[in-house]
Amino acid sequence: METVNITTSYDPDFVKQVEEESGQTLNLCYQCGNCTAGCPYTFAYDIPVSQIMRLLQAGQKETVLKSKSIWLCATCESCTTRCPNNIDVAHIMDVLRHIARREGYASVRTVKTFWDSFLESVEKHGRVFEMGLLATYVARTGRFWTDAELGPKVLPKGKLHFKPHDIQGKEEVAKIFKRFKEESGR
Repeated sequence: METVNITTSYDPDFVKQVEEESGQTLNLCYQCGNCTAGCPYTFAYDIPVSQIMRLLQAGQKETVLKSKSIWLCATCESCTTRCPNNIDVAHIMDVLRHIARREGYASVRTVKTFWDSFLESVEKHGRVFEMGLLATYVARTGRFWTDAELGPKVLPKGKLHFKPHDIQGKEEVAKIFKRFKEESGR
């Protein structure tokens, strides 16, 4: 990670925005490192979770929103359960993804594309339609042959269907997306 000058690029509005959207108090984090120690994806992050929290406290908007770590977080909540101050770190990471999407930051294009395709599938079908998600993702990224060798292994197991299944409550899921779009002004 590059050196960040926290005295010249402090953004108090960003700190306030993250606290308001997450409902968490960033100052409660005292850098114990439990979140990073418990994170199963630390090996893949460019900035470990505890450093993301410190950068948030320091108001480093651009550094945080450009990091690939926020996109790779699986929201498994290991960080949240290990936090001695009961900070919902996983929710903060989720909020950071939402802010990054709204403001046009996307450090890992393929991860953001997958995330967007996933959400569109849930919005349209009420649940994930895996084959549709795969088709959308491949079409948007052009990664036609990535993991192609898995197809012959997965298809005979009957886990991937060529048509989406109807589910109960599909309309309620659509209402959640509609409410989110109205509240976020999109």
